[in-house]
Amino acid sequence: MRAQFVLSEIGVGLRRNLTMTFAVVISVALSLALFGASLLMSDQVNQMKGYWYDKVNVSIFLCNKGDSQSDPNCAKGPVTAEQKKQILDDLNKMPVVDKVAYESQDQAYKHYKEQFGDSPLASSLTPDQLQESYRIKLKDPEKYEVIATAFNGRPGVQSVQDQKGVLDNLFKLLGYLNVAAGAVMAVMLVVALLLIVNTVRVSAFSRRRETGIMRLVGASGFYIQAPFIMEAAVAGLIGGGIACLFLAGGQYFVIDNGVALSDKLQLINFIGWDAVLTKLPLILAVSVLMPALAAFVALRKYLKV
Repeated sequence: MRAQFVLSEIGVGLRRNLTMTFAVVISVALSLALFGASLLMSDQVNQMKGYWYDKVNVSIFLCNKGDSQSDPNCAKGPVTAEQKKQILDDLNKMPVVDKVAYESQDQAYKHYKEQFGDSPLASSLTPDQLQESYRIKLKDPEKYEVIATAFNGRPGVQSVQDQKGVLDNLFKLLGYLNVAAGAVMAVMLVVALLLIVNTVRVSAFSRRRETGIMRLVGASGFYIQAPFIMEAAVAGLIGGGIACLFLAGGQYFVIDNGVALSDKLQLINFIGWDAVLTKLPLILAVSVLMPALAAFVALRKYLKV
């Protein structure tokens, strides 16, 4: 009988404040969709870091004939065979180095033509204008400074470049976007909480006579509060379900099918369904607990008759 009463009161409350209930559902759905999206963005950035940092190289560019006139690091002339051998021997002795690959001027020219063949500079460029280089794969990409310190300024070395620096700038930008999404999500959560509190108070005020009578005849505080708390929880759960649909739809229509970014942007290792599915229970749990707790706090004054 009590369960039936609570359920009937939930239905009455939701229908009585239909407009405000709709506003609560939409605000909860949007805020939790942003919450889930920010979590997935964080996972995406971490996955991209792991994928790309594993592929980055440190490049030691060697001096050529042209560099001896334009670059102070190559003022003593182009790299010699002895210097190249010494650099390679030192690299092979370093514990942080995983693999070393040599790229000649002809190979560098070929790679340039493959990547920038349509560039206006490509037609005027010759192999002797490009540098020979050693491409080093590190066991730990964070150890770039070890290579830079050991080889910058050495005879025959024009420069030491780390591809990780370029990626760091990209990941910083993605991190800022994630923070911005988190800030919008926080604002939406506050709006949702205010709407929940206001809706519960309006509902409690409209039924203050009934709750007063129940209190006078000895009904417990929980028994009086339960319908209001459940109303907020049900509205929140509906919003959480919509948020889950948004996230699942985004994964399906944007990443996998429809727009199919996973096919169009193959350089990006996108997160899969496992990452999405692990977030959905958390979103549903928050969608129930957040409104229920807000309703509990908002109702305390109405138990005093």
